[in-house]
Amino acid sequence: MLRSLVGSEMCIRDRKKPPPMQPIPGVYPTMVTPFLPDSLAIDWERLDALTEWYIAAGCTGLFTVCISSEMYNLTNEEKLKMAERVHTRAAGRVAVVASGTFGGPIEDQAVFVNEISQFCDAVVVIVCQMCCEGDNEEVWMANTQRLLDLTPGVPLGLYECPVPHWRLLSANALGWCARTGRFHFHKDTCCATQAIADKLKAVSGVENFKFFNANVETLLFSLKQGSHGFSGISANFYPWLHVFLCNEPCDSPRAEKVQRFLSVFENVVTMVYPRCRAGLDGC
Repeated sequence: MLRSLVGSEMCIRDRKKPPPMQPIPGVYPTMVTPFLPDSLAIDWERLDALTEWYIAAGCTGLFTVCISSEMYNLTNEEKLKMAERVHTRAAGRVAVVASGTFGGPIEDQAVFVNEISQFCDAVVVIVCQMCCEGDNEEVWMANTQRLLDLTPGVPLGLYECPVPHWRLLSANALGWCARTGRFHFHKDTCCATQAIADKLKAVSGVENFKFFNANVETLLFSLKQGSHGFSGISANFYPWLHVFLCNEPCDSPRAEKVQRFLSVFENVVTMVYPRCRAGLDGC
Protein backbone atom coordinates (compact mmCIF):
# COMPACT_ATOMS: atom_id res chain seq x y z
CA MET A 1 0.00 0.00 0.00
CA LEU A 2 1.29 3.48 -0.81
CA ARG A 3 2.28 5.57 2.14
CA SER A 4 0.23 8.75 2.56
CA LEU A 5 1.64 11.94 1.11
CA VAL A 6 1.54 14.76 3.64
CA GLY A 7 3.06 18.19 4.08
CA SER A 8 5.46 19.11 1.29
CA GLU A 9 4.74 15.80 -0.43
CA MET A 10 1.05 16.52 -0.90
CA CYS A 11 -0.05 16.61 -4.55
CA ILE A 12 -2.94 19.05 -4.84
CA ARG A 13 -5.34 17.51 -7.29
CA ASP A 14 -8.07 20.10 -7.11
CA ARG A 15 -5.87 22.95 -8.37
CA LYS A 16 -6.82 24.60 -11.63
CA LYS A 17 -4.79 22.96 -14.38
CA PRO A 18 -3.01 25.42 -16.69
CA PRO A 19 -3.44 25.00 -20.44
CA PRO A 20 -1.20 22.19 -21.73
CA MET A 21 2.13 23.17 -23.25
CA GLN A 22 2.89 22.16 -26.80
CA PRO A 23 5.92 19.83 -26.93
CA ILE A 24 9.05 21.90 -27.54
CA PRO A 25 11.83 20.66 -29.83
CA GLY A 26 14.87 19.42 -27.94
CA VAL A 27 15.57 16.64 -25.46
CA TYR A 28 12.99 14.58 -23.52
CA PRO A 29 14.78 12.17 -21.17
CA THR A 30 12.92 9.00 -20.27
CA MET A 31 12.75 9.62 -16.54
CA VAL A 32 13.91 6.99 -14.07
CA THR A 33 12.08 6.41 -10.80
CA PRO A 34 14.00 6.70 -7.51
CA PHE A 35 12.88 4.30 -4.78
CA LEU A 36 13.44 4.24 -1.03
CA PRO A 37 15.87 1.39 -0.28
CA ASP A 38 13.97 0.04 2.72
CA SER A 39 10.45 -0.10 1.27
CA LEU A 40 10.79 0.36 -2.51
CA ALA A 41 8.21 3.13 -2.26
CA ILE A 42 8.80 6.04 -4.61
CA ASP A 43 11.27 8.55 -3.19
CA TRP A 44 9.40 11.77 -3.94
CA GLU A 45 12.14 14.15 -2.75
CA ARG A 46 14.69 12.55 -5.06
CA LEU A 47 12.17 12.61 -7.90
CA ASP A 48 11.97 16.38 -7.37
CA ALA A 49 15.76 16.62 -7.42
CA LEU A 50 15.96 14.54 -10.58
CA THR A 51 13.39 16.77 -12.27
CA GLU A 52 15.48 19.82 -11.43
CA TRP A 53 18.65 18.11 -12.71
CA TYR A 54 17.11 17.40 -16.11
CA ILE A 55 15.84 20.96 -16.42
CA ALA A 56 19.20 22.42 -15.36
CA ALA A 57 20.87 20.32 -18.08
CA GLY A 58 18.82 22.13 -20.71
CA CYS A 59 16.13 19.52 -21.43
CA THR A 60 13.03 21.03 -22.99
CA GLY A 61 10.65 18.27 -21.89
CA LEU A 62 10.31 15.26 -19.63
CA PHE A 63 8.85 11.84 -20.44
CA THR A 64 7.66 10.33 -17.17
CA VAL A 65 5.74 7.09 -16.60
CA CYS A 66 7.72 5.27 -19.28
CA ILE A 67 9.81 2.08 -19.47
CA SER A 68 12.72 3.77 -17.67
CA SER A 69 10.22 4.77 -14.97
CA GLU A 70 9.36 1.05 -14.64
CA MET A 71 5.78 1.86 -15.59
CA TYR A 72 4.72 -1.79 -15.80
CA ASN A 73 5.77 -2.28 -12.16
CA LEU A 74 3.87 0.74 -10.84
CA THR A 75 0.29 0.80 -9.64
CA ASN A 76 -2.15 3.13 -11.38
CA GLU A 77 -2.13 5.34 -8.31
CA GLU A 78 1.67 5.58 -8.42
CA LYS A 79 1.56 6.45 -12.13
CA LEU A 80 -0.89 9.27 -11.46
CA LYS A 81 1.05 10.61 -8.49
CA MET A 82 4.33 10.46 -10.41
CA ALA A 83 2.96 12.37 -13.40
CA GLU A 84 1.40 14.92 -11.10
CA ARG A 85 4.56 15.35 -9.05
CA VAL A 86 6.78 15.91 -12.10
CA HIS A 87 4.27 18.22 -13.79
CA THR A 88 3.83 20.27 -10.63
CA ARG A 89 7.58 20.52 -10.07
CA ALA A 90 8.26 21.49 -13.68
CA ALA A 91 5.72 24.29 -13.27
CA GLY A 92 5.59 25.17 -16.96
CA ARG A 93 9.36 25.42 -17.41
CA VAL A 94 9.35 22.34 -19.66
CA ALA A 95 6.65 20.19 -21.23
CA VAL A 96 5.76 16.93 -19.45
CA VAL A 97 4.38 13.86 -21.20
CA ALA A 98 3.30 10.61 -19.54
CA SER A 99 2.13 7.21 -20.74
CA GLY A 100 -1.56 6.47 -20.39
CA THR A 101 -2.42 3.19 -22.15
CA PHE A 102 -1.50 -0.12 -20.55
CA GLY A 103 -3.61 -2.74 -22.28
CA GLY A 104 -7.10 -4.12 -21.91
CA PRO A 105 -10.37 -2.87 -23.44
CA ILE A 106 -10.05 0.47 -25.21
CA GLU A 107 -12.84 1.83 -23.03
CA ASP A 108 -10.85 1.09 -19.87
CA GLN A 109 -7.70 2.58 -21.34
CA ALA A 110 -9.63 5.73 -22.24
CA VAL A 111 -10.72 6.13 -18.62
CA PHE A 112 -7.10 6.20 -17.47
CA VAL A 113 -6.06 8.51 -20.33
CA ASN A 114 -8.68 11.02 -19.23
CA GLU A 115 -7.55 10.73 -15.62
CA ILE A 116 -3.80 11.15 -16.15
CA SER A 117 -4.39 13.98 -18.65
CA GLN A 118 -4.94 16.24 -15.63
CA PHE A 119 -1.28 15.85 -14.72
CA CYS A 120 0.68 16.22 -17.98
CA ASP A 121 0.80 18.20 -21.20
CA ALA A 122 0.22 15.16 -23.44
CA VAL A 123 -0.82 11.59 -22.69
CA VAL A 124 1.37 9.12 -24.55
CA VAL A 125 -0.34 6.20 -26.29
CA ILE A 126 1.76 3.04 -26.03
CA VAL A 127 1.55 1.84 -29.63
CA CYS A 128 1.69 -1.91 -28.87
CA GLN A 129 -1.18 -1.65 -26.36
CA MET A 130 -3.78 -0.59 -28.91
CA CYS A 131 -4.32 -4.03 -30.44
CA CYS A 132 -3.13 -7.64 -30.27
CA GLU A 133 0.33 -8.53 -31.54
CA GLY A 134 -0.95 -10.27 -34.65
CA ASP A 135 -3.49 -7.61 -35.68
CA ASN A 136 -2.91 -5.60 -38.83
CA GLU A 137 -2.53 -1.85 -38.96
CA GLU A 138 -6.17 -1.29 -39.92
CA VAL A 139 -7.22 -2.81 -36.60
CA TRP A 140 -4.69 -0.63 -34.80
CA MET A 141 -6.01 2.51 -36.47
CA ALA A 142 -9.63 1.59 -35.75
CA ASN A 143 -8.87 1.02 -32.06
CA THR A 144 -6.89 4.25 -31.89
CA GLN A 145 -9.78 6.15 -33.45
CA ARG A 146 -12.03 4.66 -30.77
CA LEU A 147 -9.63 5.97 -28.12
CA LEU A 148 -9.72 9.42 -29.71
CA ASP A 149 -13.51 9.39 -29.63
CA LEU A 150 -13.50 8.52 -25.92
CA THR A 151 -10.92 11.15 -24.93
CA PRO A 152 -12.17 14.35 -26.60
CA GLY A 153 -9.81 17.28 -26.34
CA VAL A 154 -6.98 15.37 -24.64
CA PRO A 155 -3.57 16.12 -26.22
CA LEU A 156 -1.86 12.83 -27.05
CA GLY A 157 1.51 11.38 -27.95
CA LEU A 158 2.85 8.11 -29.37
CA TYR A 159 5.56 5.74 -28.16
CA GLU A 160 6.70 2.68 -30.11
CA CYS A 161 7.44 0.86 -26.86
CA PRO A 162 9.22 -2.51 -27.31
CA VAL A 163 7.43 -4.10 -24.33
CA PRO A 164 5.38 -6.31 -24.18
CA HIS A 165 5.94 -6.55 -27.94
CA TRP A 166 7.56 -4.19 -30.39
CA ARG A 167 5.10 -2.66 -32.81
CA LEU A 168 6.34 -0.02 -35.26
CA LEU A 169 4.05 2.35 -37.10
CA SER A 170 4.28 2.66 -40.85
CA ALA A 171 4.77 6.06 -42.41
CA ASN A 172 1.13 5.90 -43.51
CA ALA A 173 -0.16 5.23 -39.99
CA LEU A 174 2.02 7.94 -38.47
CA GLY A 175 0.81 10.40 -41.08
CA TRP A 176 -2.79 9.51 -40.23
CA CYS A 177 -2.11 10.11 -36.53
CA ALA A 178 -0.53 13.47 -37.23
CA ARG A 179 -3.42 14.60 -39.42
CA THR A 180 -6.00 13.89 -36.72
CA GLY A 181 -4.65 16.97 -34.95
CA ARG A 182 -4.72 15.12 -31.63
CA PHE A 183 -1.13 13.86 -31.50
CA HIS A 184 1.64 16.28 -30.60
CA PHE A 185 4.53 14.01 -29.54
CA HIS A 186 6.01 10.91 -31.15
CA LYS A 187 8.85 8.82 -29.73
CA ASP A 188 10.19 6.77 -32.62
CA THR A 189 12.10 3.52 -32.01
CA CYS A 190 12.48 2.09 -35.52
CA CYS A 191 16.28 2.72 -35.49
CA ALA A 192 16.41 2.66 -39.30
CA THR A 193 17.41 5.63 -41.45
CA GLN A 194 15.08 4.94 -44.37
CA ALA A 195 12.06 4.38 -42.13
CA ILE A 196 12.86 7.57 -40.22
CA ALA A 197 13.08 9.54 -43.45
CA ASP A 198 9.80 8.06 -44.71
CA LYS A 199 7.99 8.87 -41.48
CA LEU A 200 9.28 12.42 -41.35
CA LYS A 201 8.14 12.94 -44.93
CA ALA A 202 4.68 11.62 -44.01
CA VAL A 203 4.27 14.17 -41.20
CA SER A 204 6.02 17.06 -42.92
CA GLY A 205 4.06 20.28 -42.64
CA VAL A 206 1.65 19.00 -39.98
CA GLU A 207 1.42 21.77 -37.42
CA ASN A 208 2.17 20.95 -33.77
CA PHE A 209 3.33 17.37 -34.44
CA LYS A 210 6.80 16.74 -33.03
CA PHE A 211 9.00 13.75 -33.91
CA PHE A 212 11.59 12.61 -31.34
CA ASN A 213 14.13 9.92 -32.13
CA ALA A 214 14.81 7.34 -29.41
CA ASN A 215 17.81 5.86 -31.24
CA VAL A 216 20.91 7.89 -30.48
CA GLU A 217 23.00 6.32 -33.23
CA THR A 218 20.71 7.88 -35.86
CA LEU A 219 20.06 11.12 -33.98
CA LEU A 220 22.09 13.46 -36.16
CA PHE A 221 20.70 11.83 -39.30
CA SER A 222 17.14 12.37 -38.08
CA LEU A 223 17.85 16.00 -37.18
CA LYS A 224 19.12 16.57 -40.71
CA GLN A 225 15.86 15.06 -41.99
CA GLY A 226 13.76 17.45 -39.91
CA SER A 227 13.11 15.65 -36.61
CA HIS A 228 12.57 17.70 -33.49
CA GLY A 229 14.93 16.09 -31.00
CA PHE A 230 15.78 13.11 -28.83
CA SER A 231 13.90 11.01 -26.29
CA GLY A 232 15.96 8.06 -25.13
CA ILE A 233 17.73 6.38 -22.26
CA SER A 234 21.21 7.87 -22.53
CA ALA A 235 19.76 11.29 -21.67
CA ASN A 236 19.56 9.92 -18.12
CA PHE A 237 23.37 10.03 -17.93
CA TYR A 238 24.68 13.01 -19.93
CA PRO A 239 21.66 14.94 -21.25
CA TRP A 240 23.71 18.10 -21.88
CA LEU A 241 25.41 16.32 -24.79
CA HIS A 242 22.08 15.54 -26.43
CA VAL A 243 21.00 19.12 -25.78
CA PHE A 244 24.17 20.36 -27.47
CA LEU A 245 23.65 18.14 -30.51
CA CYS A 246 20.00 19.14 -30.90
CA ASN A 247 20.95 22.84 -30.81
CA GLU A 248 24.11 22.67 -32.94
CA PRO A 249 23.91 23.22 -36.72
CA CYS A 250 23.68 19.79 -38.29
CA ASP A 251 26.61 20.41 -40.65
CA SER A 252 28.92 21.45 -37.83
CA PRO A 253 32.10 19.35 -37.27
CA ARG A 254 31.31 19.54 -33.54
CA ALA A 255 27.94 17.93 -34.18
CA GLU A 256 29.63 15.04 -35.97
CA LYS A 257 32.10 14.66 -33.08
CA VAL A 258 29.38 14.57 -30.43
CA GLN A 259 27.37 12.11 -32.53
CA ARG A 260 30.38 9.75 -32.66
CA PHE A 261 30.76 9.93 -28.88
CA LEU A 262 27.09 9.26 -28.26
CA SER A 263 27.08 6.30 -30.65
CA VAL A 264 30.10 4.67 -28.99
CA PHE A 265 28.98 5.18 -25.42
CA GLU A 266 25.45 3.92 -26.10
CA ASN A 267 27.00 0.45 -25.99
CA VAL A 268 28.03 1.09 -22.40
CA VAL A 269 24.64 2.54 -21.42
CA THR A 270 22.66 -0.42 -22.74
CA MET A 271 24.79 -3.15 -21.14
CA VAL A 272 22.78 -3.27 -17.89
CA TYR A 273 20.01 -0.74 -18.43
CA PRO A 274 17.36 -0.65 -17.19
CA ARG A 275 16.99 -2.74 -14.04
CA CYS A 276 13.57 -3.33 -12.56
CA ARG A 277 11.99 -2.67 -9.21
CA ALA A 278 10.69 -6.23 -9.39
CA GLY A 279 14.25 -7.55 -9.16
CA LEU A 280 14.59 -8.67 -12.78
CA ASP A 281 17.87 -8.42 -14.65
CA GLY A 282 16.35 -6.07 -17.20
CA CYS A 283 13.01 -4.83 -18.45
